[in-house]
Amino acid sequence: MAEDNQRVDYLAGFCCPVGGLAAGKPRVLCHESEIYLSNGSEFVYIYNQEGKLLNAVYRFPDQVWHLELLALRRELYVLCARNGIYCLSLDPQSRLVDQTDGEDKESDFPSNVFPVDSDSCVFPDATLCAFTVLNDIIITLAQGPSKWRMRLFEQPQGSDGDPRPGSQFSEVEFSTCILPSGSNGKPLASRFLPVLCCASPPGTNVLHTPWCSSGGFVLEETLFGLLFGADATLLESPMILCGFPDGQLCCVPLKALLSPEVALGGPETPVKILHHLEEPVVFIGALRTDPRILEDMDEKPLNEDTSCDCMVAVGHYGKMMAIKSSREEGGNLVPELREYYIRGPILCAACGVGSRMYYSTHSDLSVVDLACNSNPSDPEKIDNAQGVLPPVLSPASLSICSVVTLSVSSRAPKGEAELLALSAKGRLMTCSLDLSSEDSRPVRMNTGNVGQKIKELLSGIGNVSERVSFLKKAVDQRNRALTCLNEAMNVSCALLSNREGPKPINCTTTTAWSRFQLRDVLTATCLLENSSDYSLDQGWTFCIQVFTSSCALEVDSVGSAITYTIPVDQLTPGSKREVTLPLGSNENGKLDLPVTISCALFYSLKEILGSALTSSDSLDAPFFDDCPPDILPDRDGIFLPLGEYTVDMLQCLRFPTLAVAEVQVPGLPSPTSDPVKTFLEASRGQVEPEHMKNIEPMGPDFLRAKYLPPSVASVKVSSELLKNALKEYCSEVPLCCATLQWLLAENSIADIVKTQVLTEVQGVAPDGNDIHLLVREVAVTELCPAGPIQAVEIQMESPSLANMCRVHHAVIRRIQIMIMDQAAQGSNPPDLRVQYLRQIHANHEILLKEVQSLRDRLYVEDDASASAAAEKLLQVYKQLRNPSLILL
Repeated sequence: MAEDNQRVDYLAGFCCPVGGLAAGKPRVLCHESEIYLSNGSEFVYIYNQEGKLLNAVYRFPDQVWHLELLALRRELYVLCARNGIYCLSLDPQSRLVDQTDGEDKESDFPSNVFPVDSDSCVFPDATLCAFTVLNDIIITLAQGPSKWRMRLFEQPQGSDGDPRPGSQFSEVEFSTCILPSGSNGKPLASRFLPVLCCASPPGTNVLHTPWCSSGGFVLEETLFGLLFGADATLLESPMILCGFPDGQLCCVPLKALLSPEVALGGPETPVKILHHLEEPVVFIGALRTDPRILEDMDEKPLNEDTSCDCMVAVGHYGKMMAIKSSREEGGNLVPELREYYIRGPILCAACGVGSRMYYSTHSDLSVVDLACNSNPSDPEKIDNAQGVLPPVLSPASLSICSVVTLSVSSRAPKGEAELLALSAKGRLMTCSLDLSSEDSRPVRMNTGNVGQKIKELLSGIGNVSERVSFLKKAVDQRNRALTCLNEAMNVSCALLSNREGPKPINCTTTTAWSRFQLRDVLTATCLLENSSDYSLDQGWTFCIQVFTSSCALEVDSVGSAITYTIPVDQLTPGSKREVTLPLGSNENGKLDLPVTISCALFYSLKEILGSALTSSDSLDAPFFDDCPPDILPDRDGIFLPLGEYTVDMLQCLRFPTLAVAEVQVPGLPSPTSDPVKTFLEASRGQVEPEHMKNIEPMGPDFLRAKYLPPSVASVKVSSELLKNALKEYCSEVPLCCATLQWLLAENSIADIVKTQVLTEVQGVAPDGNDIHLLVREVAVTELCPAGPIQAVEIQMESPSLANMCRVHHAVIRRIQIMIMDQAAQGSNPPDLRVQYLRQIHANHEILLKEVQSLRDRLYVEDDASASAAAEKLLQVYKQLRNPSLILL
């Protein structure tokens, strides 16, 4: 269509959600200079087209689904989702009263925004999906569990802008297919609302009543009788047409619903199925296609008393039904029905003057002409063209995309058509078309314009080629994404299916002390090994999380976590990837132990599938409602844990007394001084005075070690339990030596410990304090009636209470794991004296109560009393760290 015969004016912009407005819910009506608009949200706007001003905004409790205007009564009926039908008075004086009343109350809305309360709801019903107005009757359609229910009400009556609800006087049900619920619990077709309108025979004067309906029309008498039968024609009864989301097009005579039998719920239902589109019905309308009527372009709008000779129904995916009356060879009147297929999905449609129907898709606003192709100057061809529908429709583009609601304005001058449209971006616009120009008519295939059509098709080959190249690129990206996703699923299945045995992709962690920038740093080395048959390519990330524990001896201390992410560019089967990271100290310069290292693989769906989704053609995408706004958040992906590794005090100990000549233990001062330090001291003259050499250091650690006794804790374990668990260690050395080797098995000095027969060692903690480990055999009496129980006592000693606690925690953790393994093998403990155990338990209960009492005293007493309480608390703590129990 030539752009010279078309003019688009943008009137205003309205708010819209991210992704644009969704089709099916917005509505736009026009009466004189006023435009009544809802954009699918909770707002209804009244816009003055001449002044280009927004007169008022009404806010409803929920989304607005439909509008009906009663022009002479100055009333607007609004269907609010999950609430019902509201009636608003459009009298400016009424709005002024509402605004004046609102000034006395606190309000969060601007002065021209009027909140609508429940008092204006004249038909409360949460299941209502559609309604229409016919004379003094309100026709509603509600969705039930298995059927649609139509009910008829009297029009609300009232005065002073306060309408009262009308009473119901009829009801009928439609047995249509209601789709099952989806994953969100809502029906799958709930995004499609049913279409409800009225078709009347000529002479009923129905459409002369003062309302502006979006779906009422008059059908010529012959077509009306062929469609709805002789009874409806003789009764001159308007027909209520219903288009449902399952594709059914049904009708029911209004006067039949007013009969007492049907009103009282009689057995006979007057519902008739006209057609089935097999896809959601989005529009029902009527056209005038008679060439003799189209010869004069002085046509009347559809809301005047001009009969239409063709009824159309349009489905969401582009299936269109057109029906009109025609004559057989014998002269009998028969209905002629044709089905067309236009490019979908159809967002909205509207019937203009004459034989033109306008419809919108995501990519364009188009017009089709259903009039027969004939020459108006040839009367013989005009007679032959009556009752004939075109075999093929040729849509013409208006070059406007993503129009979500559309209506034909009655304000257009003679020889023109004016469309009122709302785009998905929230823009309200008018499109004026010159109907008198031949270029403005939709192109029809005949001998006169075949050449022009061929030229247009040839000129579009370049665009088609570009389109094909774009689609091919998008398909290739999706295929690559599917291939990567298939490999990711294979890796996931391989890891998740081997929960108990060795994993095909595993991670082992070791710790060691290293020298970095003249400082001793504890490092962890994570070795990622791919023993599977799959390759880890782009999109995989090796994630390492380091969790540090809080210090129990410090108030208000909390743990922390550091995450390292290492992209895995390519890890083929049999390959390894090694990552070394420091287990850094905290802000106080101390290493908080234990430290937990968690390793995992992460596959990012955003990186792989994001490009494939963005490359899809947005113009051909389905409804905006179909995809949630956040289909792939940044954190979405596949997370596969590989394991955890705990670093405790036993792994961090250093043993200078066990170092051999050829092994230099990291972190210990070498016999020779640092040459750089010696040079700097000599240059600056920093020679230590003779009288300062004999002065002892006075730091808190030195004072604690000199004047306070060391903290001691011990754990007793049954010798039989250790012999069964440490068989590989006890083959060549005594049990005490084997126990010490087992405790230090994950320490870097473990190989040196194995070469010597040791039962005790003197180690150095990361902060420099000494830690003494002693393993010896003892006999526990009074616990078993059969005699003493042979046990191994593990004694831990350190001048630092915190370090002693960390070593005690490390020993207990290893023993817990060992006991769980032995319990799985079904080992049974010996018979014990229950009374003795109860006495030990009672003694510990007394000690715990004393601990609680002493802790409470620390917060309420003065410094002297608090110091005594703290000393007593330390003594009780030492008693708890040396229990009389034995681990069996």
